[in-house]
Amino acid sequence: MSLGRHQSRGRVLRTGFVAALAMLLWSVLAFAQEQPVPKVELFTGYQWLNPGGEIPHGTFANPVAFKLPDIPQGVGASLNYNFTPIFGLEGDYGGNWNKYANETTASVGPRVTWRTEGLNLFAHTLIGLNRLTPKTLNSDNGIGAILGGGIDLTLWRPLSLRLFEADYVFGSHNYSDKASPAFPDLRHPTLNGARLRTGLVWNFGGAPELPPTAACQLQPTEVMVGEPITATATGTNFNPKHTLAYDWSSNGGKITGNNNTANIDTTGVAGGNYTVTSRISDPKKKKNNEATCTANFTVKEPPKNPPTMSCSANPASVQAGNPSTITCTCTSPDNVPVTISNWTATGGTVSGTDNTATLNTTGASAGPITVSATCTDSRGLTAPGSTTVNVEVPPPPPPAASKLSECEYPNKNKPWRVDNTCKAVLDDVASRLQNDPDAKVVIVGNADPTEKKKDLAATRAVDAKAYLSGGEAQQRIDPSRVEVRTGTAGTKTTEHWIVPAGGTFDQANTQPVDESTVKAIPDHPRAAPKKKKAAQ
Repeated sequence: MSLGRHQSRGRVLRTGFVAALAMLLWSVLAFAQEQPVPKVELFTGYQWLNPGGEIPHGTFANPVAFKLPDIPQGVGASLNYNFTPIFGLEGDYGGNWNKYANETTASVGPRVTWRTEGLNLFAHTLIGLNRLTPKTLNSDNGIGAILGGGIDLTLWRPLSLRLFEADYVFGSHNYSDKASPAFPDLRHPTLNGARLRTGLVWNFGGAPELPPTAACQLQPTEVMVGEPITATATGTNFNPKHTLAYDWSSNGGKITGNNNTANIDTTGVAGGNYTVTSRISDPKKKKNNEATCTANFTVKEPPKNPPTMSCSANPASVQAGNPSTITCTCTSPDNVPVTISNWTATGGTVSGTDNTATLNTTGASAGPITVSATCTDSRGLTAPGSTTVNVEVPPPPPPAASKLSECEYPNKNKPWRVDNTCKAVLDDVASRLQNDPDAKVVIVGNADPTEKKKDLAATRAVDAKAYLSGGEAQQRIDPSRVEVRTGTAGTKTTEHWIVPAGGTFDQANTQPVDESTVKAIPDHPRAAPKKKKAAQ
C-alpha cells in the first residue's frame, strides 16, 4: 500500500509539472526571433533532483521498499548545437549524490528554442542512460529519458543566465537479485522523477546581430520653389513582424509624414540646399532598435528678371497749355504681376492712374518735357520708363486789319460817284498799298436805309475799287489786292481797311460782293454798255 500511494502521488506531481511547462512553452510562440543565434550553447550549473521512486532494501527474503529522498547536491551540464534558430541537437549530463544514493544521467536528443528579445525559451526530449547507485545496492544502468524545458535570460551576447530548467526524469532499473519475486515492483523499479537546474549558458559562434540601418530616398531631388517632394525611408535588419515608427524632420519646407513616406511642401522656401531626416525605431525592442537616414534636396528660386517698360505720348508735340496723354506698357519676363506708379515730369504737371497719365503744359516753357514712371513687379524688381513731349510756343496772332479812311457820297443824283474828295482819299490808299506790296485793302460799302437806289452799298464799293485799279488813280493797284464787301453801318460811305500781310479781315457784319452781279444791273453806272442798233 505504501508503494502504490507513493507512486500515485508522484504521477500527479509530474503530470502537473509537465502541464505547467507546456503552457509556459506555448505562451511565447507569438514572439519573434530577436536574438542572434549562436552555433553552440554550453550550460553549466546547479542541479536539484527528486528521483521519484522506491528501491528494494533489506534482504532478498525480506525486502523493504525504500523511497528515494530528494537529492539537493548535484551539478548539470549540456551542450546544444543549433542547426537553425529553432532546432538543435543537445547532449546532456546530470549528477546528484547524497548518503542514500547517487544518480547520473547521460542523454541526447532534439531541442526546440523560441528566441525573444533578451529571453530564450526552450524545450527538449532526451533519451540515454540513467545510472542509479543506492548505498545498499550495486549500481544499475537503466534506460533513461528526460522531457522538459526552461528559460534563459541573455545578459550579453556571449553569456546568458538560465533562470530555471524543469525536467521530467524517467529511469528503468533491474534489482531482481535484491528483491523477492513476491515484490515485483521492487524487482524492476521505475523512476519518475523531476529535476531543477540553474546556472550559466555560454554562447559560441553564430553570426553577430546586425545593427538596423535605414536609407532615405527623395523624388525628385531638385525642385522649384513651391513644388512638392516625396520622401521614402526603408529600414533593414529590423524585425519584419514588428510595426516600425517613423519620425520625419526637415530643415527646409513643411514635412508631413505618413509611416515610411513623407511629403515636403517647399512653398515659401528660399533657394538653397536642404536635408530631410528620418528616424526609424522599433518600439517593441529595448536596445539596438533604431536607425537614422538623411537625404539632401535642392530648392531653386524662379528666375528674377526685372520688368521692362516703354512709354509713348499722344500727341508728342503740343502748344503750351494743351494736354498730352502718356501711356506706358510694362511686362515681366517671368510673368509676375506688375504695377506702374511714381509719375514725374520735368515741366508742367502730370497726374496718372495705373499705366496712363495726363501732362498739363499750362505755364510750361517751350522745349521738351520728359515724363517718367516706374514699373514694379510683385517681387520688388523695378524698371524705369519715360517719353518726351515737345512744347511749342503758339505763333503770334495774325495782324488785324485797320481802318485807314472812308469816303462820303453826298451827290444825290449820282450817289455812287467817287468825287474828287474821295479820289484824294483813295489816292492815299493806293499810296499805302504801293509802299506795302504785301498788304491788301478791303472796301466796305454802306448805304442809308432811306436810299431808294438798289444795291448802293455794293455799287459804291465796286466803284471805289474801279478807281483804284483803273487808270484814274495815281497808282494803279492790282485788282486782286482789292476786296469789296457790303456793311451795315447805315451811312452813305465806303470804309477802307488795310489788311497787312498774313492778316485777316474778320468783320462779321460784312458780306462779300459779287461784282458780276453788280455790273449786270440795268441802268447801273457800272453796268456793261448797251450795243447800238445798226442803221437801216
